[in-house]
Amino acid sequence: LGSRASPRSAEMAEADKQLEEVWQDREIKFDQPPQQLKLRRGEFQIDSINSVEDTKGNNGERGILIVTNLRLMWTSAKSSRTNLSIGFNSVSSINTRTVNSKIRGNSQALYVMTRFNSTRFEFIFTSLVKNSPRLFITVQAVFKSYETTKLYRDLKLRGAIIRDKELVMLPNEQVYEKINGIWNLSSDQGNLGTFIITNVRTVWFAVLAENFNVSIPYLQMKSINVRNSKFGQALVIETTASSGGYILGFRADPVEHLEEVYTQINNLWKIFSVTPIFGVEYTIDEKSGDAKENFVPRVEDDVTIMEGTDIEPCLLYQPDGEKEIDREPVYNAELGLAMERMREGTTLQTLWSIV
Repeated sequence: LGSRASPRSAEMAEADKQLEEVWQDREIKFDQPPQQLKLRRGEFQIDSINSVEDTKGNNGERGILIVTNLRLMWTSAKSSRTNLSIGFNSVSSINTRTVNSKIRGNSQALYVMTRFNSTRFEFIFTSLVKNSPRLFITVQAVFKSYETTKLYRDLKLRGAIIRDKELVMLPNEQVYEKINGIWNLSSDQGNLGTFIITNVRTVWFAVLAENFNVSIPYLQMKSINVRNSKFGQALVIETTASSGGYILGFRADPVEHLEEVYTQINNLWKIFSVTPIFGVEYTIDEKSGDAKENFVPRVEDDVTIMEGTDIEPCLLYQPDGEKEIDREPVYNAELGLAMERMREGTTLQTLWSIV
């Protein structure tokens, strides 16, 4: 349906950055300056859970877990500069297991398995409030909502988005315009189709084949222009690098409609950029009671950060199979010492080889 943009193209260099880049749901960040944890436009706090331990990386340390519509944020109660930001798009699974917490001992914890930049990370959060299921219920429910609303945020090619020439609507989506006579210029002869312009995306589908379509969320638009092409004047939509960096061309028939289509999409894109809609919805049950009590405002520490040789924070969250923080110590006759039980298949020789 389109060609990929050249990273060196003049158009990319001149593209108007209508909507600031959204990284909050797509990246994992460790120990960031507190301003990185501020909510961006369109992001809102869903829950604030006090007395949560980052059992994997900061065992024995209390903190607060903030759940937003885009990510999980954990901040140490001792220092706001000890923190995590985990985007939901990087999360592969969420479940519960028993772990050994320095504060609570053996207890149920929330396991968050992630992948970011081809690296897997494992996060373990333990609620230090006895008999409180909110940590598990809220995080799993919000993640499920995020997973089922990807069409708000992700470009989709050839999706099941059209039924009987009508758009399969998303919750809270509003159609503003349906325009026939729009040619997709992805092939030499072009394909005749229809534009459907809504408050969250622009959709095109072919008249002769509904499954030949594209859904372009405003979140993934990088620029919109009217340019000359071998087909004459064309509407050109360039998408962000995170969505594949596509350049999608369309021609209107009659051509006089092209400027109207451009103006309509561009105006809706501008409106969306001010108040972006990410699609994730979840409401905390007021009967749970302690939602407001659990809110702890973030305060920046009045300290100077000194560079040191401490271990990189990300190394603390490497998955380790069935390991639950620290394995029990066992006596090793070869060393004559007690040592942490080795993983199955590991020998002292292989450990020395690693060193």
